[in-house]
Amino acid sequence: MEKKKRYSDYNTYLRQLYGRRVQKISVDAGLSCPNRDGLLSKKGCIYCNSKGSGSGMSAKGLSIKEQIENGKIGMIKKYKAKKFLAYFQSYSNTYTSCENMKQMYDEALSCEGMVGMAIGTRPDCIDAQKLDLIESYTKNYLVWLEYGLQSVHDATLAIINRGHTFKDFLKAVRLTRGRGINICAHVILGLPGEDKNMMIETAKILADSLINGVKIHLLYVIKGTILDKMWKNGDYIPMEQEEYVDMVCDFLEFLPKEMIIQRITGDPHSDELRAPMWAGRYRETFNMIQHTLENRDSFQGKRYRE
Repeated sequence: MEKKKRYSDYNTYLRQLYGRRVQKISVDAGLSCPNRDGLLSKKGCIYCNSKGSGSGMSAKGLSIKEQIENGKIGMIKKYKAKKFLAYFQSYSNTYTSCENMKQMYDEALSCEGMVGMAIGTRPDCIDAQKLDLIESYTKNYLVWLEYGLQSVHDATLAIINRGHTFKDFLKAVRLTRGRGINICAHVILGLPGEDKNMMIETAKILADSLINGVKIHLLYVIKGTILDKMWKNGDYIPMEQEEYVDMVCDFLEFLPKEMIIQRITGDPHSDELRAPMWAGRYRETFNMIQHTLENRDSFQGKRYRE
């Protein structure tokens, strides 16, 4: 007998839409970020390295189409996948002209087997004209717009040098809604200065923000970042594995059942990870979250609007 689903996971959502497994393929479009190019700052967020949370494939000279075709090889071999989503992951993928955005998206979606795309960006890098363009793809493709939020607390956003406020996120959501574009918010657990109550408050506020999905990340330390220096100096202590697992389970309880959970932990590159080292054991942490949800009879939405 199949185990009861404890949260609305992304793979099940895609399988229900398309009747089979759909795989995301990460794309690096060679863009930048206003928090790195000097518009807002040149330092970036304290946890972000020079790759902008991406693969760095654009710097190696690979076109978007080449990146997708290369990515498909492994997905087909491992999962027998035939349908794919292009995931514009590196940096801010609306931080460019509409003309360039259209070229990027058209190139990705021209590849065989593509059923849609996910666009990672910042809430302060969007406007009505760009949303008009993105909306035009929803007629034929599944489209997710992923806004990096990290926390609803402006004090935390200042500490991590995010460069925008929670109000900017709410404005972006308001502009995006009603266009057929699915909205996902990225949040990070374990940010400097945040306690359990603050993280739960992020969950509660996002629960009623009229978004479609959430990605939950662990704050881990990557080589060469500002956070790396903070960790070395003893100014930042990462979460313990059990602490993180319990926090994820708590976080899920406050989100509505229909909200799609795209991710429940991070998956850092082993050659970049400084701390905590358990962050590199993705499958172990993933399984611990599943077991904890079962053991305490917990599930997404259990405490929604409590």
